[in-house]
Amino acid sequence: MAIAAAAVIVPLGLLFFISGLAVNLIQAVCFVLIRPLSKNTYRKINRVLAELLWLQLVWLVDWWAGVKIEVFADHESFNLMGKEHALVICNHRSDIDWLVGWVLAQRSGCLGSTLAVMKKSSKFLPVIGWSMWFSEYLFLERSWAKDENTLKAGLQRLKDFPRPFWLALFVEGTRFTQAKLLAAQEYATSQGLPVPRNVLIPRTKGFVSAVSHMRSFVPAIYDMTVAIPKSSPSPTMLRLFKGQSSVVHVHVKRRLMKELPETDEAVAQWCKDLFVEKDKLLDKHIAEDTFSDQPLQDIGRPIKSLLVVASWACLVACGAYNFLKWSSLLSSWKGITLSAVGLAIVTILMQIMILFSQSERSTPAKVAPGKPKNNGESSEARRDKQQ
Repeated sequence: MAIAAAAVIVPLGLLFFISGLAVNLIQAVCFVLIRPLSKNTYRKINRVLAELLWLQLVWLVDWWAGVKIEVFADHESFNLMGKEHALVICNHRSDIDWLVGWVLAQRSGCLGSTLAVMKKSSKFLPVIGWSMWFSEYLFLERSWAKDENTLKAGLQRLKDFPRPFWLALFVEGTRFTQAKLLAAQEYATSQGLPVPRNVLIPRTKGFVSAVSHMRSFVPAIYDMTVAIPKSSPSPTMLRLFKGQSSVVHVHVKRRLMKELPETDEAVAQWCKDLFVEKDKLLDKHIAEDTFSDQPLQDIGRPIKSLLVVASWACLVACGAYNFLKWSSLLSSWKGITLSAVGLAIVTILMQIMILFSQSERSTPAKVAPGKPKNNGESSEARRDKQQ
């Protein structure tokens, strides 16, 4: 991490981790004392707590880096966002797709009740991962034998969720890179499948399970497609912390859950066909540098996240001043050493957070070696066993 970048990242990291630990502590107390008595009350309180934390990252996108998110959707779908339960599926294009989703959820009024299916290691991230665990995110190990029951139980818990929620599912299983695209293209060619150009081949078991267990209480699927205009650099966490802007285009299409096929095999094929359609949509975006089939919606830039960050900054600054005055921590070499160690820990944690978000360092989904698709077991069955 460069010195200039660290000079910006460390203060932001201090603010996020100190305020985040305070939120985590309150979440833990509510989990132990309130959840056993009333799960709905706990969820309502936790929704507010999670939003107080997530809004700092929304501020990072909106106000610090000034990332411009342009949403293309029909008016009916756009107006329903945040007013209903929804399963969100999206291509995993950039390092901050999850943050783009949080920004859209914040605009729709459901940031605190936005959930996602994440890899298991995410829950061990200090502050952010812990808060996700308290907020009932679903954590999987990328092994279907282990994950099937975990996913089923997590989805069933959402039946009585008291507020409209979004559950985000990245069905490609990993973030997009050129290396992963080449592997997907080789696999598709060997199996006689449509060869992708802009997306990876979806891994359908999780999606099929989600549809099977959620179709009775979730009315819609939000089909989101993320693209980066040619003139804009791809957004990353490091660019955000440096205050460097980008432009992100998001195409949103609302699909009714009741219109999906009934059988698991047909739902899996529906998902594959959707990504073939998404691939063509991205081809068109590359040619036109926009999503011309849907109107551009105004999502604005609310000051709520700015007010929350300003409030946290005042609280943390006042608390730190009073603590240092009371403890005289900086009046001895021992205190200075402890302070330096604390800053070093924050720097390391921020570096871990940045590295964790980078697509080049994400774990690729395993793909079975290519065999003719008519040779015994189906290619999809062999491939899904690798999940």
